[in-house]
Amino acid sequence: MSFDSLGLSPALLRAVADQGYTQPTPIQGRVIPVVLEGRDVMAGAQTGTGKTAGFTLPLLQRLMAADVGNGRRHVRALILTPTRELAAQVGESVQIYGKHLPLKTAVIFGGVSINPQISLLRRGVDILVATPGRLLDHAQQGHLDLRHVEIFVLDEADRMLDMGFLPDIRRVIALLPQRRQNLLFSATFPEDIRKLANKFLASPVSVEVGQRNATAEGIEQAVYFADKGQKRGLLSWLIGAGNWRQVLVFTRTKHGANRLAEQLVQDGLSATAIHGNKSQGARTRALADFKQGTVRVLVATDIAARGLDIDQLPHVVNYDLPEVPEHYVHRIGRTGRAGNEGLAVSLVAHDERPLLKFIERLLGSQLPVRSPEGYTPGPPRPEPRQQEHRHGHRASNGRGNSDGRGQQPRSNGGGHRHGGRNQRRGSRPAGGEQRGNRY
Repeated sequence: MSFDSLGLSPALLRAVADQGYTQPTPIQGRVIPVVLEGRDVMAGAQTGTGKTAGFTLPLLQRLMAADVGNGRRHVRALILTPTRELAAQVGESVQIYGKHLPLKTAVIFGGVSINPQISLLRRGVDILVATPGRLLDHAQQGHLDLRHVEIFVLDEADRMLDMGFLPDIRRVIALLPQRRQNLLFSATFPEDIRKLANKFLASPVSVEVGQRNATAEGIEQAVYFADKGQKRGLLSWLIGAGNWRQVLVFTRTKHGANRLAEQLVQDGLSATAIHGNKSQGARTRALADFKQGTVRVLVATDIAARGLDIDQLPHVVNYDLPEVPEHYVHRIGRTGRAGNEGLAVSLVAHDERPLLKFIERLLGSQLPVRSPEGYTPGPPRPEPRQQEHRHGHRASNGRGNSDGRGQQPRSNGGGHRHGGRNQRRGSRPAGGEQRGNRY
């Protein structure tokens, strides 16, 4: 199968060819024709399968086929994403594939000034990529009219659920016209997602590529057992002994990410942290430095588990195992993308072994256990105790800061006590800028 056989316009085929692509991925080959027919879609696929182009290309073609001319521009396509990074990357894809088309695109999310976004919306856009909270802010303040939306895309729906955006999604859908095309993309389909799909999708075509909750074939997985106090030393040794030049490391909490990044710098490794308490500018710079190789280790919370498109990322490390087994699949899916190979390592402490069992049950197989040959552990590093934070962080009772995902075990490093707790699932403060931690 080639892109030429999918019924795409010459302008879109030119843009695809400019990117060096000749053959669609399986999800693209199945989704594009269905979207071009105007059908609703409920699609599931492993991360890194090219789903963004799968909905972007036919979306662009359908908007051009129904071009309304040179009148006032209204938002005709809305793409809703859970995180700022994913919104920016989807917006970039729309710009790349639509560069030969006269369609206007805007990307809006929290954590940055709202005024430039207001100016963009007032000038008129055809395609809007947005995170839920900031989108609702604009709608409530009268900057945005969604009554002309023809195509609605809900991307990373299960991630939206994890981050507590389900009430916001329902509010957004209530602002849309009854007649529209709906596209839902999700890596997993928990019951709440299926209930949501049943409410707003009309006779959808179900497209699923690959076994649900499966990991990409090119990802080699390994487990190292290590006490909590030995994890940092083992991680530094693995990076140095293996000469890993680009490593994405996941921690459970924001405080743990900050502390680990600082500790790795003390070990002589260039490292930085990315999480919801960072400003958008800091997150963008950290990701750019990591992609360019200026920073060797990027330490992240699950805010970065989805949507980070890093070409040929070779190594992912679970410094802390996730409490939700599906998040393991999303995390390690940052490597082994688009047919490339990658290594996913998990450092598992004794009290995390039940979490490992849950992950293995989800995958349907045991993960191989390795021994760090040649590594001599140093003296255990005591875990610093977190005191109760004045904004509500409580490490001692197992409810540390968790990026909006509920109960979490104690942080691996709580020395940094700046930043307030995220909003609880389903709640929304009045001010848009205060919601930056959630998306």
